[in-house]
Amino acid sequence: MGLSDRELLFQRVYAVVATIPEGTVATYGKIAEQAGVGPRNVGQALSALPPGSDCPWHRVINAQGRVSIRSNRHAAGRTQKRCLEKEGIQFQNGKVDLNVFLWHPRV
Repeated sequence: MGLSDRELLFQRVYAVVATIPEGTVATYGKIAEQAGVGPRNVGQALSALPPGSDCPWHRVINAQGRVSIRSNRHAAGRTQKRCLEKEGIQFQNGKVDLNVFLWHPRV
C-alpha cells in the first residue's frame, strides 16, 4: 500500500528541512516554496513528526525571525530556542537576525 497524499506532502517537507545546515534557520515560507506546498502544510508536517525524529525541525522559524508563537508558549518553543542556541544562533529581543542566520538554499 502506498503513501497517502498527506504523507507524500509531509515527506517533501521533511526532505527540504533535512537540508538546512546546522547554524542556520529557514522560514516556513521558504520551506514551503522549496517543497512546493503551503506554509501551513510545513507547520502541519513538523507538528506530525514523531518524538525522537532526527529531522532538524528546530531550524524552521517564522518570517519575523521568531520561534512559532504557538510553540513559544510551550516547552517546544523553549526546546527550539535552546537547540538553536546550541548551534550558535543568537536571539536578540526574542528574534533571530535573518540577515545573519537565514539559510539560502541552492536552487
